[in-house]
Amino acid sequence: MKFRIVHEIKGRMRIHLICRQMSTKEADIFQYYLEGQTFVTAVKVYERNQDAAICYTGEREKLIRILQGFSYGRVSVPDHVWQNSGREMSRSYQDQIIEKVIWRIGSKIFLPIPVRNVLVACKSVKYIRKGLRALAGRRIEVSVLDGTAITVSMIRKDFRTAGSVMFLLGIGEILEEWTHKKSVDDLARSMALNIDRVWLLVDGKEVLVDTEEVKQGDAVVIHMGNVIPFDGIVTAGRGAVNQASLTGEALPVRRETGGYVYAGTVLEEGELTIRVKETSGSNKYEKIVRMIEESQKLKSSMEGRAEHLADRLVPYTLLGTALVYGLTRNTAKALSVLMVDFSCALKLAMPISVLSAIRESGTHRITVKGGKFLEKTAEADTIIFDKTGTLTKARPSVKEIIPFIDENVDELLRIAACLEEHFPHSMARAIVHAAKKRGLTHEETHSRVEYIVAHGISSMVEDRKVVIGSYHFVFEDEGCLVPEGMERRFEELPDEYSHLYLAIQGSLAAVICLEDPLREEAAATVAALRRAGYRKIVMMTGDSERAAAAVAAKAGVDEYYSEVLPEDKASFVEREKKAGRKVVMVGDGINDSPALSAADVGIAISDGAQIAREIADITIDADNLEGLVTLKAISDGLMGRIRKNYIRIIGINSGLILLGVAGVIQPTASALVHNASTLMISLNSMKDLV
Repeated sequence: MKFRIVHEIKGRMRIHLICRQMSTKEADIFQYYLEGQTFVTAVKVYERNQDAAICYTGEREKLIRILQGFSYGRVSVPDHVWQNSGREMSRSYQDQIIEKVIWRIGSKIFLPIPVRNVLVACKSVKYIRKGLRALAGRRIEVSVLDGTAITVSMIRKDFRTAGSVMFLLGIGEILEEWTHKKSVDDLARSMALNIDRVWLLVDGKEVLVDTEEVKQGDAVVIHMGNVIPFDGIVTAGRGAVNQASLTGEALPVRRETGGYVYAGTVLEEGELTIRVKETSGSNKYEKIVRMIEESQKLKSSMEGRAEHLADRLVPYTLLGTALVYGLTRNTAKALSVLMVDFSCALKLAMPISVLSAIRESGTHRITVKGGKFLEKTAEADTIIFDKTGTLTKARPSVKEIIPFIDENVDELLRIAACLEEHFPHSMARAIVHAAKKRGLTHEETHSRVEYIVAHGISSMVEDRKVVIGSYHFVFEDEGCLVPEGMERRFEELPDEYSHLYLAIQGSLAAVICLEDPLREEAAATVAALRRAGYRKIVMMTGDSERAAAAVAAKAGVDEYYSEVLPEDKASFVEREKKAGRKVVMVGDGINDSPALSAADVGIAISDGAQIAREIADITIDADNLEGLVTLKAISDGLMGRIRKNYIRIIGINSGLILLGVAGVIQPTASALVHNASTLMISLNSMKDLV
C-alpha cells in the first residue's frame, strides 16, 4: 500500500493513503488490520480524507513495514466487524447535515424569492400536520408550538422566519437522532458477544474449540456462569437462564430438554447441551439494539423530569402568547413569545447530554447500560469492593502445591485443572494456566461437574469423588479430613498466600497456594474515590480473615468483612440501602452477582465472570481500577451539565420573551436566537466531560 506521512511524533504517526477514495468498508478493514498488530495501541481511520492516526510502541520501521505490506484483499475480516461497525451510520448523518446546509445556502443564492417561498410553504405542511395530529389526539406538546409558530409566520407572509425555524428544527432533529443512534449503537456493540472459545460435544467428549469452528447443528455444552454463545435448542440438562439482557426479565427462566435459548443470555444454574440453530453474530446485536431502543434504562430521572417539564410548559407558552396578544393586540409581540419555547431546548439538550456521557464513558472503556446509572453513581456515597480480581490483580498465580497424599504434584495439579477449566473465575484460570505452563494435558476423565457458587467444585474422576474449593466447602460442607500424620504440615501452611483445597475420597490431597497481589493502583484509587465523595468504602471477600486484613490495610478501605458468602454480600448491600445510603457494588465473580443486582449501581470488571458482566449496570476495564474514578467524574460532570443547561435554557428564553414583549426584537430575530441558542446548548452537551 502506498501512503504519505503527514505528521509524526514519537509513538504516533498520521498517514495519508494514496488512493482516489476510501469506502467505509475499506476503512473498517484497515482499522481491523492495524488493531490486530500487537504493538499498535490505538487507531483512528478517517475515510473522508483517507487519513489514519496510529499510536504504537516499539520501532517506527516495524510500523512502516506493516503499512507497506497491507492489502485489502489479504485481510480476512470476521462478519461481526461489518455488523457492528458504526462508521457507515455516522457517514450517513454527516451527509444529511452537509446536504441540508448546502441546500439552505444554495437556495438563498440561486433561487428567486417566489420560488423559495413556495418551497417553504411545501415544507411547512410536515410541521403543521404534526401539530394538528397532536391536537387531534388531545396532546398539547412541542409539535403544536412548532406548527403554530410556522403557521402564524406563513399567515403574516414572513416566509424568511418560517424557513429559518424549519431549517434549525431540521438540523436539531438530525443531531438528536444521530447522537441517540450512535450512543445506542456504541452501547450495543460493547454489550455484544465477545466469546472466543466454546465447549463442543464430539463423540460424547467436550472439546474446547474456537467459536468460528462451530456450525449450525453442532452440540455445544454450556456450563454454569457462562454466556450462551448461540441460539439453540436444549438437547440435554436443565438450568436457570438469565434473559435480562434481551427481555428485561429480572428472574431467570427454567430451561430443559426441548427448550429454546438465545445468544447472549446467561446460564445462572445447572448445565445445558444445546443444538446450535443460529451462529450469526448480528442476531444478538440486533436484539440488543431493539431492547435498548424500547427500554427506559437510558433515561435518568433528571432526563425524565426535563421531558415532563417540557410537555407541561407548552400550554403555558400558548397561554402567554394569547395573553400578550390580548393585552397589546400586537401580532409581532405575541409571535415573539410563540417563537420562544422552553420545551424544545429541554427535550433536545437533556437526552443528548446523557447519551454523550454514555458515549464518552465508552472511550474510557467503561460500558454504561443506561443514563440512570450515571445519575445514581453521582448520588452514591457508599462503595463496596469484592477482593479477588477486583482490588487484587485479576491474574493470580499458583506459587506452590503442597501434597498431603503419596501422589505426584503434577498429577494433583492436572486433576485440579481438569475440574477448574470449566469455570470463569480468576483462581480457576490461574490453576489452568499453571498446568499449561508445566505442559500438563487434562483430558475429560471426570463425570458431570457440579459447581457450588462461592464454595467449590465437586465431580467424579476415575470413580473417585474429587472436590476442590474453600476451607468451608471442603472441610465443613463435604466433611473431608486431613490425612493422619499430616496435621503439622497443615498448620504450617504459608500465611502469605491464598489457599485452595483439593480432596479425593474425603481426604485432603493437596493445598494449592495462590499469590493474589494487590493492584498497584488500588490504594491510590481508593483514596481518589474518597476525595470524589464516597464517605464509606468497604471490602468484602470469601477469603480468610488473615488474607482479608492484609489487603484491606494496604488498600486503605474503611471496613472489611472476611469469609462472607454471596448472600452475605447482598444482605449487607440491602442493609446499607435501608440505612439511607446509595450503594455501588464492584465485583467480578459469579459469587458477586446477588450483590451486583441488589446495589443501586452494580459495576463488573471486564474480564470477570460473564454472568457478573451481564447482570451489572456498568462494566469497567480490567486493566485499570482508576476507571472508577473516571466514571465518578463523568457522572458528577453530567449532573452538573444538566443543572447548567436548565439555568441557560430558562435564562436565555426568559430574556428573549421579555425582549419580544417589550418590542426590542422582532419575531424573526427571536426565533433565530432561540433556535441558535438551543443548537449551541445541544452541541455543548456533546462535549466530553473529563
